[in-house]
Amino acid sequence: MTYLQRLEKIIDEVIEPSAVAIDREGIFPRAAISAMGEAGLLGLMSDVEVGGMGLGTVEAAEVVERIGRICSSTALVLTMHYSGIEAVEKHAEESVRRDIVAGRHLLTLAWSEVGSRSHFWVPLGTARRDGDEFVLDGEKSMVTSALEADYYVWSSKPAQASGASTLWLVGSRMAGLSQPKQYDGVGLRGNCSAPVSCRSLRIPESSMLGPDGGGFDIMIWGVLPVYCVLLASSMVGVMDAAIAHACKHVAKGKFVHTGGTISELPTIRAYLAKARVKADMARSLRDEALLALSTEREDAMLRVMEAKAATAEAALEVTDVAMRVCGGAAFRKDSAIERYFRDARAASIMAPTSDVLFDFIGRAICDMPIFT
Repeated sequence: MTYLQRLEKIIDEVIEPSAVAIDREGIFPRAAISAMGEAGLLGLMSDVEVGGMGLGTVEAAEVVERIGRICSSTALVLTMHYSGIEAVEKHAEESVRRDIVAGRHLLTLAWSEVGSRSHFWVPLGTARRDGDEFVLDGEKSMVTSALEADYYVWSSKPAQASGASTLWLVGSRMAGLSQPKQYDGVGLRGNCSAPVSCRSLRIPESSMLGPDGGGFDIMIWGVLPVYCVLLASSMVGVMDAAIAHACKHVAKGKFVHTGGTISELPTIRAYLAKARVKADMARSLRDEALLALSTEREDAMLRVMEAKAATAEAALEVTDVAMRVCGGAAFRKDSAIERYFRDARAASIMAPTSDVLFDFIGRAICDMPIFT
């Protein structure tokens, strides 16, 4: 079977049947992640030399978008895993990479801190050498899959070198880590986000991902583009699903006294048409970003930033329209549209936030340094 055929089987048998419960009860999608691990999909972006599929961001975007139509929480968990793969594949030990392909390890990013907020590339946590080991201390404010991931791609200040940061591969169950109870969020309720504290955590030098002080380049030029286009892809999936559910509702809903359907109202059709145009524009920009990345164009980073900002903002508008045209029916907890509406609130405030990205994009088109 192709990777998409494997995915569709998992969606039909695992993801779709559990999507409502995952949202309602805030349950981590462990069954879906395990099924994807067994199907080799956690190793989609891993190199063939370690048993992976050797595919790229385009294929990962297909997977995340498809899942995003059904369960945004699962799509976000996978987005963070694939983003972590970008750093791990190039810098981690082969044994870890093989375990990921075998479905034994789930990755996530541990970058956000209260002190630097959405400027995640400036960590405040520290690392210091102590003999043959390094000692990490720090506080991460929000880590997706915090209580469920096997490894964190952790950021700190450099231990000894100059530079903005250093990245580490940290086992989530190592002594020195603590993860309080997960957040009870408005949307994406199954992604198991929580703060993570690190106190005098000792790790070997082999846990360093890339050179000391080289974290900024790996973060910005390696991981960030993958993360942005995959998060954009999950929002494309959310928008498609919200529009489909809204169209189905207005096509079936009838006025008893006239026998006509809600969709016969020109105002309703106009709302849906505008939502469709908005979603398609965002998708086109996401596709352009993927093309720019795959062909290594000079404008790739600009297109990546535009894609995340555009899809995040469009998702807010499109899901708002879906709620509006479906009226009171959409406000029920058993409405899929209500779930998509809540899930769509997150992307615009996930670092780098839309407001930060608009500043970056403005800097780029004014020939100014982006990251200062």
